[in-house]
Amino acid sequence: MKTKPDHKHGTAPRFLPHWVRDRWVALTLAVAGSSLIVGFFGETFLGLPASGALALYLLSYLAGGYDVARASLPALLRGKFDIDLLMVAAAAGAALLGEWADGAFLLFLFSLGHAGEHYAMDRARNAVGALGKLMPRTAFARRGERLQEVPVEALAVDEVVVVKPGERVPVDGVITAGESSIDQSAITGESVPVYRKPGDEVFAGTINQDNALDVRMTRLAGDNTLARVMQLVSEAQDNKSPTQRFTETFARRFVPAVLVGTAVVIVLLPLVFGWSWTASFYRGMVLLVAASPCALAIGTPAAVLAGIAQAARRGVLIKGGVHLENLGNLETVALDKTGTLTTGRFSVTQVIGIAGTPRDEALRIAAAVEEQSSHPLAAAIVELAKERNIDFPTATEIENLAGKGIQAQVEGAKVVVGAMRAFGADPAAPGGQSLAEAIAQLEADGQTTVIIQRAGEFIGVIALADEPRALGKEVMQRLRGQGAERLVMLTGDNASVAHRVADQIGITDVRAELLPGDKLTVIRELQRGGDGVAMVGDGVNDAPALAAATVGVAMGAGGTAVALETADVVLMGDDLGKLSFAIGLSRASARIIRQNLVIALGVILALLLASGFGVIPLSVAVVLHEGSTLVVVFNALRLLGWRE
Repeated sequence: MKTKPDHKHGTAPRFLPHWVRDRWVALTLAVAGSSLIVGFFGETFLGLPASGALALYLLSYLAGGYDVARASLPALLRGKFDIDLLMVAAAAGAALLGEWADGAFLLFLFSLGHAGEHYAMDRARNAVGALGKLMPRTAFARRGERLQEVPVEALAVDEVVVVKPGERVPVDGVITAGESSIDQSAITGESVPVYRKPGDEVFAGTINQDNALDVRMTRLAGDNTLARVMQLVSEAQDNKSPTQRFTETFARRFVPAVLVGTAVVIVLLPLVFGWSWTASFYRGMVLLVAASPCALAIGTPAAVLAGIAQAARRGVLIKGGVHLENLGNLETVALDKTGTLTTGRFSVTQVIGIAGTPRDEALRIAAAVEEQSSHPLAAAIVELAKERNIDFPTATEIENLAGKGIQAQVEGAKVVVGAMRAFGADPAAPGGQSLAEAIAQLEADGQTTVIIQRAGEFIGVIALADEPRALGKEVMQRLRGQGAERLVMLTGDNASVAHRVADQIGITDVRAELLPGDKLTVIRELQRGGDGVAMVGDGVNDAPALAAATVGVAMGAGGTAVALETADVVLMGDDLGKLSFAIGLSRASARIIRQNLVIALGVILALLLASGFGVIPLSVAVVLHEGSTLVVVFNALRLLGWRE
């Protein structure tokens, strides 16, 4: 059982051969167990001389107690008392009483328990550590006209690598050529592959499924998203929850109390009740084992580690036990709008033809001009035209109208595409009145409008909006079901746009037209009643609010630097549903922790009562003590299979 991070169990002496050191735990357990069994059965049933049995018991003591003593005795010399010390003291006491078999049995089971704990805990760590195996060791770099296979560590930023179909992407970068579906489940937890094209970002460790890609490297191997996630998860395992800190403090103070209590029992029983010293000493050794809080000390960190590991496997990075615990105690969830409740990308909501112009014709002319623009609205218009298989011409004589729109020549006619201010406050043109009415209605609904004019005549209006996420309403309902009494939208957008989105997803508390500093003020206001408040944002303009909230959650950041550094929890993909998953996992972790505390304290209390009345021998106390320790560890490992 490990109560201190500097305890090193299973460390073989350095002078031994490597093959022995690699198998040290298994070999010592085998020697301790076999020596105990041969000594006990040989002496009891086969007539083995007492001296021969004693030699075997001593060998079992040495093999079973080496690692325990190596951890506890140096700590004792530094004035620190730990649980291992209790076991060493109990085994030494059994030897003084001549109960060599009981002492050897205690050390063997205690060492076996250690091995089981480490195996189980390693399973939790390996759930995250397996991410490291996803990282390719080499990449095919495009150098001149040749492809050269080089170690990933030797690549420099801006080098171009080629990723063939079926291979893992070796670097974080941007696609410069090729289109393909990418399996990003290892990084973002997304269950289905996502389509990626030139200009899109890809992450190391993801799988290219369809076509070859050229990827320009944007981060060094040691700084890529996968490497940073693994580092942060490793650090998170040392960030302890309040319950974990409490149990560690309790165990640290309880051990000296047990030693003092044992000494009192040994001395008090002969002096007050006339017991023999041998009987009182034996009772003290049983008490020593019964009161050892091994299960109490391991139950919480095991659950925290398993919870963090399961979250990481599902694309949720929780940066410590304190945040895992806090997630389950939220009364208020504040959410940024753009990129959190909405997709963060504009899409066309409707196309309106004016003066008899067909809608597809208005879209065709707009797409011809907007294809030459890099504006997000332009990309949405062109994307819709392509989806509808509209064949639009190539525009010429492109001219940007700063802050207003863009104009060009299309099929010999001058075309202007832009906001109303590109045409004057009161455009005097056929259809002008109906145009003004249409725009007023659309903007009242919180939509953005793009006007199309050809040869001086208005031919159409395109309305666009940043649409709510597909499952936004369902996620809000799940959050309410998980105990979030208040859901608050925080946005810098205007009130009409904010209320339009809020109505669609079922949020009633809207705070609009906020600057980043205003969001911080709102978070502090929500915290005044002592409620746990989560802030969910994009990790950039929401950074002050993320830092101030009880739990800061970065949404859809894909491993960006600000999100990884500022937020307490990072949803690595764009799935808002992962927020309810994280809260549910937190509550499941809290239940496991409570169960482990009940099991540990219940067994300690039962063993103390049983040892006090003298109804159990030392060997039974050892079995129950070690059994409870393994029970809480494997109970915690159930979190590795938790599903919402």
